[in-house]
Amino acid sequence: MHAGFRAHDRRPPRVTGPVRMRVLLLSWEYPPVVIGGLGRHVHHLATELAAAGHDVVVLSRRPTGTDPDTHPTTDEVSDGVRVLAAAEDPHEFGFGSDMMAWVLAMGHAMIRAGFTLADWRPDVVHAHDWLVAHPAVALAQFFDVPLVSTIHATEAGRHSGWISGTVSRQVHALESWLVRESDALIACSASMSEEIGALFGPGLCETSVIPNGIDTDGWPFAARRRHPGPAELLYFGRLEYEKGVHDAIAALPRIRRTHPGTTLTVAGDGTQHGFLVEQARRHKVLKATKFVGRVDHSQLLALLHRADAAVLPSHYEPFGIVALEAAAAGAPLVTSTAGGLGEAVIDGVTGLSHPPGDVAALVTAVRTLLDAPQAAQHRARAARERLTSDFAWHTVAAATAQVYLGAKRAERRPQPRRRIAERALPDR
Repeated sequence: MHAGFRAHDRRPPRVTGPVRMRVLLLSWEYPPVVIGGLGRHVHHLATELAAAGHDVVVLSRRPTGTDPDTHPTTDEVSDGVRVLAAAEDPHEFGFGSDMMAWVLAMGHAMIRAGFTLADWRPDVVHAHDWLVAHPAVALAQFFDVPLVSTIHATEAGRHSGWISGTVSRQVHALESWLVRESDALIACSASMSEEIGALFGPGLCETSVIPNGIDTDGWPFAARRRHPGPAELLYFGRLEYEKGVHDAIAALPRIRRTHPGTTLTVAGDGTQHGFLVEQARRHKVLKATKFVGRVDHSQLLALLHRADAAVLPSHYEPFGIVALEAAAAGAPLVTSTAGGLGEAVIDGVTGLSHPPGDVAALVTAVRTLLDAPQAAQHRARAARERLTSDFAWHTVAAATAQVYLGAKRAERRPQPRRRIAERALPDR
């Protein structure tokens, strides 16, 4: 044990039927603080685990830009889950300007909040991504329990295999440290599991592949009724280079040659917005490309229910929850085969697929869909039916609980300094 940490006697939970566990989940976002899909994922997992009878505590944070006086740490129960939201303390750091200092300060605050759980001792600590690596490792050691980590994406993957620049190297190093400190790993797809092994192996603990889930109740299915007028395509999600939105824009003029008047709606925000507008101007489809910004749930549903196709041409996608959301709402899918998208969408059965970065193949897939709307609707129904069996949250939670039960806290050894190659992944 490191100095400053106290050991606890490990007492297994009493079993009077199905095993009930005390689970401590750590995430840098959790409702009402939601940045992207991670917050929704952890919320659904936590509430499903609680519904199954497990005693669940989520350790997250208060909103960015606050202080302990106006936004002190809270300890509340919501949807059957106890939620500790740590105050930003110290609070004079900016995520955009000094990200690593901000992450370390957040980790410090979360550890302090975690120490207040002295009257409640977890059986397992579950970390979600590298931003909570420091508090997760510290609290798992403090309570002397197994550490399970879900790796939702990697820095190398987000940058097409490249690790360049100081911050990227630091993020990669933290990911490596978290993975090697973990007693069990979870990946959202087989491709993500392979990526973890390629980046951080060999000699890692066991990795279980558990897909993300979706609550279909929040995504009412609408049968596709062909609206009058030209075809409408939809992209929704973050506007980042790895999402491949520029490929959809590049494909649009070719699609319009055979399907005049076709439009592309782009819903979301991100660092590439200006670049994408310029791409639409360069390809002479600026008037046919509608940038609507970030939309709320009801607005997104309206867009999905109207679109002839949801086009998701990612270059990198650990899983692709947006594909499940589109399928749940009944929007026919055209997706790349990047990463988890190639597993979430079955080409020709639940959607149409194309190789990532292949604009010509994307054009062909969209044209095929628009030329046969009845076949597209048949695939959309098959996609929705698959969600309720393979991607239901109670299924995801049950599989995750099995990982908890199998995780054993291993002996800790000092980690050697690992060389970080600028090109960390092979060409795809």
